[in-house]
This record gives sequence, C-alpha cells and structure tokens, in this order.
Amino acid sequence: MNKLFLLLIITLPIFSIAQQTAEKEVYTYKTGNPNGTGKWYMGREIAYVMGFQGMNWLERPEREKEENTSKLLKNMDLKPGDTIADIRAGSGYHVFKMSPTVKNGFVYAVDIQDEMLAVIDQRMEESQIDNVSTIKGSEKSVNLPENSINKALMVDVYHEFSFPIEMIASIKKALKPNGKIYLIEYRAEDASVPIKEIHKMSEKQAVKEFKAAGFKLESNAINLPWQHCMVFVKQ
Repeated sequence: MNKLFLLLIITLPIFSIAQQTAEKEVYTYKTGNPNGTGKWYMGREIAYVMGFQGMNWLERPEREKEENTSKLLKNMDLKPGDTIADIRAGSGYHVFKMSPTVKNGFVYAVDIQDEMLAVIDQRMEESQIDNVSTIKGSEKSVNLPENSINKALMVDVYHEFSFPIEMIASIKKALKPNGKIYLIEYRAEDASVPIKEIHKMSEKQAVKEFKAAGFKLESNAINLPWQHCMVFVKQ
C-alpha cells in the first residue's frame, strides 16, 4: 500500500475528531438567563429567536419614536445603486423603507421563518415593488451569492443567532471587498433602555466577536435613542 495513502487513512479520522472537538469547545452550554437558550459564545448567552407571533411588535406605530429608524437609515448612507441584505428581516419593516432609496439597487430580505417571508412577499406584490427579493436563510447561512452585497443590516437580531460564527462567515463571504455590516443592537451599557438584558449587547462584546470573525469596528454612531449603530468592515 502506498505510504502516503496509508498516512492519510490514519490522519484523516484524527483530524476529523479534533475538528469536531474544537467546534464543541467554541460553543458552551450552561444554565443562564430564563430568556436565554443556555448556549454561550465568548462569554455571551445566546437569546431565543423572536417568533413570527411577535410581528406586530416589529410594526408598532411608536417604533420610529423609540428607535429613530429614519436616523438609522441616514447612518447607512444609502445610495441608489446599493445592494443590501437585511438579515433576519422579519416583517420587512426596514426593507420597505430602504427599497425606494436604493432605486436601481436591490434589497435582499433574508429570514429563516416562512411566515415572515410570506408577509414580505405579499407586501411586495400589493405594492408592485420590483427591487426586493426574499431569501430563505438557515441557522448557519444567509444563503446569498459570494460578493453579492455591499451593505448588510442586522437590527436587534445578531444576539439571537444560534450559530454566530457560521452566520458571520456566510455574511463575510456575501460581502464585496469594501462591504460594510451595520450592526444594530440595544445598548447593554445603558440600564435605562427598557429591553431585557439578554436582548442587549455592549460595544465591547460585539467588537470581540466580530474581531474573531475577521472584522474591525469602523464607527459607532451615538445618535439613536436606545441602540448602538456599529459599522464593521473586513480587516
């Protein structure tokens, strides 16, 4: 038998076991917040995903006042030719605010819940919007083509990713070389923000996790009432 072939037979199983062990060590499991999943990443407990049953909360009339979503979109410096992915787009609250601004550009509405995507599809059909497309993502991927977007938006959803490492890797792959991630999260540093702690994130924690994924913090706008508006770019 060829010695190289024999070596591969011996080492490949060892490598496979080592790889599986490393993956298990990245995510840990322990009891934590009652509203948490018990799954931890880099010292942060991952929160449960908000189900489609909470859709009305996403579309609440007071959301503009509470979050200043208009200011958020200004922070994104949207251009007519932008190609944007709204990751875990929910009911499409931000999607349909961005779509008229990008005009000749395109907006991907990515979500893992069929019920959310169905609502967006219905709104697209009723309004005859032709620069939005729904994408069924998974827990580990946004399912977008490589180098297909120049901006990715995540509004209060990253902290709910069951597999943050894999998800950020898939977004990174979909981003063009100079692409940007706009990470919007409720400020954990501010006790006055009326949101459960498990659904908040600090700038320090976000920077730590995104640095591990090959990103650096370009800026963090402080002009939103409750949220960070962190902009990450590839290192």
